[in-house]
Amino acid sequence: MYRFSNTVIGVLNLLSLLASIPIIGTALWKARSSTTCENFLQTPLLVIGFIILLVSLAGFIGACFNVAWALWVYLVVMIFLIATLMGLTLFGLVVTSQGGGVEVPGRVYKEYRLGDYHPWLRERVRDPQYWISIRSCILSSKTCAKIESWTTLDYYQRDMTSVQSGCCKPPTACTYETGVIVGGDDCYRWNNGIETLCYECDACKAGVLEEIRLDWRKLSVVNILVLVLLIAVYAAGCCAFHNTRHAAHPYHPSDDNRMTKVRPRWDYYWWRWWHEKKEQLY
Repeated sequence: MYRFSNTVIGVLNLLSLLASIPIIGTALWKARSSTTCENFLQTPLLVIGFIILLVSLAGFIGACFNVAWALWVYLVVMIFLIATLMGLTLFGLVVTSQGGGVEVPGRVYKEYRLGDYHPWLRERVRDPQYWISIRSCILSSKTCAKIESWTTLDYYQRDMTSVQSGCCKPPTACTYETGVIVGGDDCYRWNNGIETLCYECDACKAGVLEEIRLDWRKLSVVNILVLVLLIAVYAAGCCAFHNTRHAAHPYHPSDDNRMTKVRPRWDYYWWRWWHEKKEQLY
């Protein structure tokens, strides 16, 4: 049992150590490839990846080399990691439970309303300083340039991303009357200038939140799978820690009956004599 549980925890931690490398790499790649350059999803991924890397290394060393203090540190950090990841997953599921697009009659794409999203997300994109950085990233990604050449027929037959739908065109509800665009507030924010378009529209902010919402939902699924793995590793780690302590202190009064049924180790008689003397003294 000793070798089995320690082997299991060693193998599981080696796998989780190797798995932390693509997690870190995915976070770095996503930070570069994201249309909105939104980083509050990438930062938790990086932190979780590095923590899993360090914790798995400590668990691997402790299990394979019988280092009790490394396993103790591993178990303490692991329980905090599990609790943090569980809290982050629940928070993500709550925050992303609201939102989604609205069907536009006669169009393939959807449009998005800022009021449909969770208040916590809305407050983030309403921060002017925060929105400036997102807007600059959308501009540099050339997202709107991809639909500049679309014809009127394309707008009826082709789909758009949430960011293109909200930021690159005026809302469908907007109409022109005597050369003036009328409709909701976003209609008056729209401008044909390539640097302006609808980047200050609530629809644009809603489109950004929809992209974040979808990414976060995918991340929550991954978090649940990682949680299951970490709980299994933690359970095996508890067994390995118990076995490591037992290996450091192999004889216990409760083990007398068991130990007399097998050939004792060379220091067993010395340990038993010392234990009996200790009981006589106290």
